[in-house]
Amino acid sequence: MYFAALLARTEDGWEASDTELDDVETLSDLADLAREASPDEDTVLVLIEQEESWFGVVRVDGEEDPRIYVSDAAAARRSAYGELLLTDELLGREPGSDDGPDLDALDLDGTEDGESEDDDEEEGSADAVPHSPVGDSEILEDLGIGEKELRALDADDALGTIAEALGASEVLETVR
Repeated sequence: MYFAALLARTEDGWEASDTELDDVETLSDLADLAREASPDEDTVLVLIEQEESWFGVVRVDGEEDPRIYVSDAAAARRSAYGELLLTDELLGREPGSDDGPDLDALDLDGTEDGESEDDDEEEGSADAVPHSPVGDSEILEDLGIGEKELRALDADDALGTIAEALGASEVLETVR
C-alpha cells in the first residue's frame, strides 16, 4: 500500500495535499507537481511511503534541483514509485546506464513477476542496489530533523514522525 502527499510551507504554516503519482513518469514531473503546490516558490516536500518497506522524501525549493532521500534503496527499487526517485546520480551510476528493472514487468505490489518482496539482489551484480539509505540525509536538517534522526526512522512511522517534527502532523493526517 502506497501513500504520497505534498507538504508546502507557506506564511501560515504547512499545507498538505494528497497526491496521485499515476501520471508522474519522471523525477522532473514530480518536481513540477511539487512546484505547482507552491506558487510562491516556498519549500515543498513530497513524502512517499510503501507500508513497512521504505519511505522517500523529495524536497523542492523553488527552481532548484530536487533533493532526494530514500530510506532503503533496494526495497524502493522494486517499486514503480521508488524507481522515480532512484536516479543514476543518486545510486552512483553512470547516467543513462540501463541497470534498472523493466517497469512493465512489475506486479501491482511492486515486485517483478515470480519474485518475492524479500528476494535480495545477487551479490556482485552490476545492478545491485544497497539495502540502506541513499540520497541527501541532510535534506531536513534546517527544518529540525538531523541526519541521525532521519536515518533512524522506521518505514512504518517515518512520515508521521517527520510531520510531527515539522509541526505539520495535523495537516498530514487530514489527507492520509
